[in-house]
Amino acid sequence: MRSAVAMSELTTLRVGGKATVADCATTEALVATVRALDAAAVPVLLLAGGSNLLIADDDVPAVVVRIATEGVELGADTVTAEAGANWDAVVAKTVRAGFGGLECLSGIPGSAGATPVQNVGAYGVEVADLLRRVQLLDRATGETHWVAPADLAFGYRTSRLKHRSDAVVLAVEFALDPSGASAPLAYRELADRLGAAEGESRPAAAVRETVLGLRAGKGMVLDSADHDTWSAGSFFTNPVVPADQVDRVRAAVRAQLGDVTFPEFPAASGVKFSAGWLIERAGFGKGFPGPDAAARLSTKHTLALTNRGAATAADIVELARTVRDGVADRFGIVLTPEPVTVGVEL
Repeated sequence: MRSAVAMSELTTLRVGGKATVADCATTEALVATVRALDAAAVPVLLLAGGSNLLIADDDVPAVVVRIATEGVELGADTVTAEAGANWDAVVAKTVRAGFGGLECLSGIPGSAGATPVQNVGAYGVEVADLLRRVQLLDRATGETHWVAPADLAFGYRTSRLKHRSDAVVLAVEFALDPSGASAPLAYRELADRLGAAEGESRPAAAVRETVLGLRAGKGMVLDSADHDTWSAGSFFTNPVVPADQVDRVRAAVRAQLGDVTFPEFPAASGVKFSAGWLIERAGFGKGFPGPDAAARLSTKHTLALTNRGAATAADIVELARTVRDGVADRFGIVLTPEPVTVGVEL
């Protein structure tokens, strides 16, 4: 184990106190380490890519188990990745091998094991669309087993695995298209860039290249030299408003902004509104609150809260609260943070 490791070195927000870290480079070591710590009643914090974590500035009162497993295997129409494998590297490997399916999820930071926890999605594709199964360690019994997507209660950016610690993701398996065609294009901006109609497919390699370009333009591809990427990605999820409250929200928006057209999308339980659009119209533009702030909204995308080089977790929390409360005061919608928080409350 390593002691006094700064969490700012292991998270994409680059904030957080110090912790004792146990590095696990194999699935066997990961299982054995978690079993041993659980048997000794030692608190555990699981960490892989660190791209969806906001950790407090105080020292972490747990052993951080760093999932550093990296194995990736391609089958005839599948890819199986160990939990610690870099997600974008997994996607890149499938595309280089001539498979389609995962290309719209290119450029997303973090690990393969985190993708089903969050039901990661982008450009009209979600992990739940392509996932075949997940290997889990049951911490109550110490046993490992595979589960099907139907057992994971997937929803918009959530699953049965989120905000609970009784299971550890060890590996994931995804279905692929051996023809090399992309998933049907379901996001207008992406389809337009590719000269396609929504619902059409294009070669996976072309879609991946276009997605990476779109994400980079929004500061959503990690770059150590670009502080707009020192973030947890989209900090707030797009709010899904229940059907019986949609008219109230629309009226609140128009009361503030006049007879405007605003982005909204059908959702299973109501209507999904754009968090980024609401944030900007609530008065929080790109770069808010200004160039001298330690924590700012990205200068490229209002959904990302960024560390400009010297921010603390407290700075990120203060900015998140300001944005969340401002949107709630103006439009009556309370935005939900997407990152997992450790030792802080928003």
